[in-house]
Amino acid sequence: MRRCHYLRRRSATKTRNRENCSGSFVFSCFRGLLVALVVGTSASTNGQEPRYAGPDGKLHIALAKQPFLPTGVSRGPTTMADGGIQQELAKMGAVVRVDEAALTADENTEYGGWKRLGMALGHFADIVSKNEHDGYFTVGLLATCPSMPGLVAGLQHSGPTREALRIGMLWLDAHPDFNTPETTRSGSLGGMPVAVATGRALQGLRLDAHLDPPMADRLIVMGGVRLTDPLEQQLLDNSLIEQLSVGDLQTMSPAMTNQLDRLSRLADKIYVHIDMDVLDPREVMGHVNKVPNGPSSQQLAALFEMIFSRYAKASAIGFATIPERDEGGLSLAAVNRMIEGAVKGVQARQQR
Repeated sequence: MRRCHYLRRRSATKTRNRENCSGSFVFSCFRGLLVALVVGTSASTNGQEPRYAGPDGKLHIALAKQPFLPTGVSRGPTTMADGGIQQELAKMGAVVRVDEAALTADENTEYGGWKRLGMALGHFADIVSKNEHDGYFTVGLLATCPSMPGLVAGLQHSGPTREALRIGMLWLDAHPDFNTPETTRSGSLGGMPVAVATGRALQGLRLDAHLDPPMADRLIVMGGVRLTDPLEQQLLDNSLIEQLSVGDLQTMSPAMTNQLDRLSRLADKIYVHIDMDVLDPREVMGHVNKVPNGPSSQQLAALFEMIFSRYAKASAIGFATIPERDEGGLSLAAVNRMIEGAVKGVQARQQR
């Protein structure tokens, strides 16, 4: 049984350096100013606000399905795609397209589950990158949380040049998924995706997913984490990953907006990831990893509307591990509600 740890919030320090441009330093400062202008222009180009609407003003939304698991495939992404969200998005006036990651015929001969997943994530990254270039906002419908490296990789390689963009991530999950093969108790890849994405484990899988370079710790903020393994906690304590509480998510606290402000300054694009087990268990009764005391889907929908309206660099959202058993359709309704919140935010941003 895993022990519950309440994670310490790290406080970020800010350092500002100023140069005195006077006297014999004028030429040096002028040269520095030119360099800063060039660098600033490049950063602005990489981090410019994405446009997710066509010439007619209609919002463009891509439902991107990643069905591969470490042990096979899941119907979860199709369940989410066909569960009424396309009709709801159409009512909002959006143009919707649906894509799905798949293996090539040659790749399909591979029988190793983790290898197959890594290759599928590479194709998924290509889908996400194409969405960005085509002006479609990506809603990832994910079989499992280890799909995340592929989605982040797609954003990472969606810039105007071959240079990788800096991707920030808000990770909403009852678990940090920060185990490595050396620390895991269960041996499950489902508990490792953030460790993989940050380069702590399974380098081959990360590279198959096209995530190169690894994500930087300081560009990751976790929210709603309530259950960690002991050795996993040690890894977190020694990392630069920031933490937000369930209360921060529920109230959109200053700590929440401060972290998003920080990510917006440091990253070129921001991805929001949701494992359904972050929610109040009453909305995910069929989830095998549910944890008490989570936020409601209504609270997260409001949070996502704020994020995607306020933050120009917020570029994609992904939902993982919808329960196979969903009595009364509560989990599917929760997914739809949260997607609608995010899309309303994007719509408001595009209309400004």
